[in-house]
Amino acid sequence: MSLTPKLPSNYSTVILDIEGTTTPISFVHDVMFPYVLNNIHKFLQTNWGQPDLEQCVADLIKQAETDKSNSVDGVVGIDPSAEKTVLQNQIINNVTWQMAQDRKIAALKNLQGLIWKDGFHNGSLKGIVYNDAFKAITTWKENGKSLYIYSSGSVAAQKLLFGHSNQGDMLENFSGHFDTTVGNKLEAESYVKISNDIGVDPKDILFVSDNLKEIKAAESIGMQVVVSVREGNAPILPKDEEKFFLCSDFTKLL
Repeated sequence: MSLTPKLPSNYSTVILDIEGTTTPISFVHDVMFPYVLNNIHKFLQTNWGQPDLEQCVADLIKQAETDKSNSVDGVVGIDPSAEKTVLQNQIINNVTWQMAQDRKIAALKNLQGLIWKDGFHNGSLKGIVYNDAFKAITTWKENGKSLYIYSSGSVAAQKLLFGHSNQGDMLENFSGHFDTTVGNKLEAESYVKISNDIGVDPKDILFVSDNLKEIKAAESIGMQVVVSVREGNAPILPKDEEKFFLCSDFTKLL
């Protein structure tokens, strides 16, 4: 007879995923990604010549050249010698192609980040954080827990989401942020690096995510884990339900 997984306890630190954990998994794909595609033309026109955008354009051109030399299927080229309007259209086509492939490329992420920053700052975008996640985060903080975010989205994007959320500015609750520059979220070594970086023994860390592969990687180095169950998340297999504590209301973790 299988045992019911125990509620994690005696942890001093909480590390949270974002998509499917603190925030609806649909938010990035249904809100943030469309915002980029709907606003990239205006953004390029308005900010053309600005240093940050110039760097992004240079990186996109370099990436396109690399993709072409590697014979990446369907690659959309960018001609740096093209007239401005043509060049901007090529950038838009390249970004649209990359996003359709759901590529995790730095050059793409950096441009997305600039467009999102503009959207959050002008009020067009607002991060969504579940009410129970907000309550748990603020209570953990009040109770002396250290909180961190580990997401595939860039640290800059994480700060925009939590700094301009439907729950207000939540950034003061977090001691730090990690993205994939620390390592792949599916690899145990990434969690070792984070544990070492924050100076906390893995057994004293609670990691919460909707991704079972991430959960298993974190557990493999001794972290306590909880699987986030939210609308739209991938279904949990019975064998995993028996092994891991599942939670759809984070106030139950307090």
